[in-house]
Amino acid sequence: MFFRRIRDLRDNRDFTQTAVAKYLNIHRSVYRRYESGEREIPVWAVIRLAGLYRVSTDYLLGVNDRPNPR
Repeated sequence: MFFRRIRDLRDNRDFTQTAVAKYLNIHRSVYRRYESGEREIPVWAVIRLAGLYRVSTDYLLGVNDRPNPR
């Protein structure tokens, strides 16, 4: 599931949930629900996260396994 991917990307970069939530301008508890799959992540947040992690939105959503397809 794509929520695991956003958690793994965050962990790999040593970001806290609080830092990512602040970047998205949302409360940490909301972001935590995105990562756990309890809450659907909105399109605007997927786009922002793709920019933060410098990966494609398709990668975040699990459409493909290549972070930056050519």
